[in-house]
Amino acid sequence: MKWLSAGLTFVNLSVVCGLLLGMAGSGLDERSAIFALVSGAAFAVAAYLGTSDTATERKKVNSPVVEQERSKSGRQRLESVVHEGTSPAAKRYRHLWLWVMAACLTVFAVRSFCWLLYIDGEQLKIQSPNNLGDLALHITFIRNFASGVALWPDNPIYVFSKLRYPVGIDLFNALLCLVHVDLIRGLVWTGLLASLATFYAFFRWAGAFGVAGFLFNGGIVGFQFFKTLKFLDYQGDRTIAWKSIALSMFVTQRGLLYAIPVGLLLLWHWREKFFREDVQGRHPGPLPFWVEVSLYASMPLFHVHTFLALTIVLIFLFLFERPSELNFIANVARSGGTTGIGHLISQPAMWPEVFRNAPIRSHVGAVLAAALLPATFFVWLTTDHFHAASMLEWHPGWVQDSGDFAAPFFRIGPVNFTTSSPVFGWVLQKVWNGIIAPAFQFWLTNFGVWAPLILALIALCGWRAWKGGWRWGNKPPEDLAFLLPAVGIFIFGFLVKTTPWDWDNLKLIIWAYFLVLPFLWTQLIAYWSVPVRVGVCIALFGSGFVTLLGGLAANRAGWGLADRAELDSVGAAVRRLPLEARFAAYPTYNHPLLLQGRKVALGYPGHLWSQGFAYTTTYNLLTKLMQGSENWREIARALHIRYIFWGREETINYPASKQPWKTTATLIASGPWGAIYDLGLTTNQDE
Repeated sequence: MKWLSAGLTFVNLSVVCGLLLGMAGSGLDERSAIFALVSGAAFAVAAYLGTSDTATERKKVNSPVVEQERSKSGRQRLESVVHEGTSPAAKRYRHLWLWVMAACLTVFAVRSFCWLLYIDGEQLKIQSPNNLGDLALHITFIRNFASGVALWPDNPIYVFSKLRYPVGIDLFNALLCLVHVDLIRGLVWTGLLASLATFYAFFRWAGAFGVAGFLFNGGIVGFQFFKTLKFLDYQGDRTIAWKSIALSMFVTQRGLLYAIPVGLLLLWHWREKFFREDVQGRHPGPLPFWVEVSLYASMPLFHVHTFLALTIVLIFLFLFERPSELNFIANVARSGGTTGIGHLISQPAMWPEVFRNAPIRSHVGAVLAAALLPATFFVWLTTDHFHAASMLEWHPGWVQDSGDFAAPFFRIGPVNFTTSSPVFGWVLQKVWNGIIAPAFQFWLTNFGVWAPLILALIALCGWRAWKGGWRWGNKPPEDLAFLLPAVGIFIFGFLVKTTPWDWDNLKLIIWAYFLVLPFLWTQLIAYWSVPVRVGVCIALFGSGFVTLLGGLAANRAGWGLADRAELDSVGAAVRRLPLEARFAAYPTYNHPLLLQGRKVALGYPGHLWSQGFAYTTTYNLLTKLMQGSENWREIARALHIRYIFWGREETINYPASKQPWKTTATLIASGPWGAIYDLGLTTNQDE
């Protein structure tokens, strides 16, 4: 884990240093990018030297452990072995399954990221259709940062806002661009190295079972293979809510390239620190405190949903324990009787003694306190200085009642249950047709056997803890310490909508899934016989395996993103224009202006809606302007527009435009790609 800690610290603090340098110097350039990357590398070396892998150290000191293992009963040895992620019968195959998972992830990573964005003749193409809009937006952000705009920048896709997006990983790629790393090469290597980091983080958190859970997740929809005999991305259908995490999220949501390995590293760190002892019986914690806080506190800059999930875990860990009342009373008495409480409060040196029986609470409290200011600062940046409206909304059921995710490929029971009973039958009909059948269909389609197995796991671990004498307020068992936060994350994501599109809650819900993976194996499945384990793993991973293979094999010809000649020509034309100037152009995701990182009045409506913008009025004004209405100059001034771009998309989408600027504005560039007109309207946003 030393290398993983160092690599993630390098990305994290390179971005943070670059951001601070860009804010201090009104933008990034080559020198500031070099300084940021060198600073990140220095922090990475410190993280590598400060990180201790306690699990590796335990394995090195094997002589006493072997003697101890020999003295254990059979049941104790079984518990010890499955705690490491395998059963005695399967222990000899542990490395085999690990290598199988490594091979599968390599195939996924190479196929997904080596063809993430590639050149095919005169076209720029991508491999995944899910990534058309997403990758175009990320390229816009990368180019915008690398152009040297003042940080924190104006939103390149909406005129009346600062940038509202967790763009940490895009800022990292912008730093690479500024030190002359080709954009495509930087995207490819970022994806490949993130895949390697994710593989190792999952392996250390949940073993080979965890890697399989990342690659092959899903309900039962993929089992349509036995009907069609075709490998297809069945979960990619718009009616299926639980998409393949690897295909639909890891490749497209670039923040997860960083957030997943960091989140797993922190979860592993907390498990090792609070529940595992080193060879000397201590709980030192693998990560240095500054690494732990920096990774957690900066997460809003990279991925807000992961930050929310980690915060829920920390809150649960904090609330699990309470300071010992007897210890507190003793310290009060020792510090002065009736006035002891006030004296104790005024003596911070005594606080560790009060909390010595609550090590989890004290450490978690320190992490939350240390992260409060930097995390608030990053949230302030990514929410347009808190001007973004809250997206939290009570919405029970996640997407269960959404027509887009009706999961119609099968139905439970009759299409329209009826009965001859006049009253009871009517109630039963309404309950079955309106609640039971749709809910059961939704859950079985999207979660399959995962849901009953996880419920059984939580019940089993809760029963064991209760029988073992654990009560709330004492240090919790390891499994409950992570299973109960998983329940909290899932309930929150299932009841509260965190983004305008309710499906996006999956970015939060997947962390409940990640939290249960290691314990589902070690506390439940690993105790079963080999045939049962094989059958359960097929039921859990079969649908996801079909989906992943089908998604990787689909559309080998790729999807066109941009015409290279048009993109290069537009880039050359706008290179000498002010960086802060805005353009009027047709709002689409792959407009050449956006792919060059320039600011437009209005970007792709799908992106605007997903970021919570009420853009209808602005859209209508832009349409009037592009159609050449009589007050087009007043509209341009209201939208802070300096230039009008007229190219292929504008010609297609505004065929009836009068284009009055042709005779009144200055033509400053033209070619086969189109023309750019300078309206001569200066705004406070122009240079």
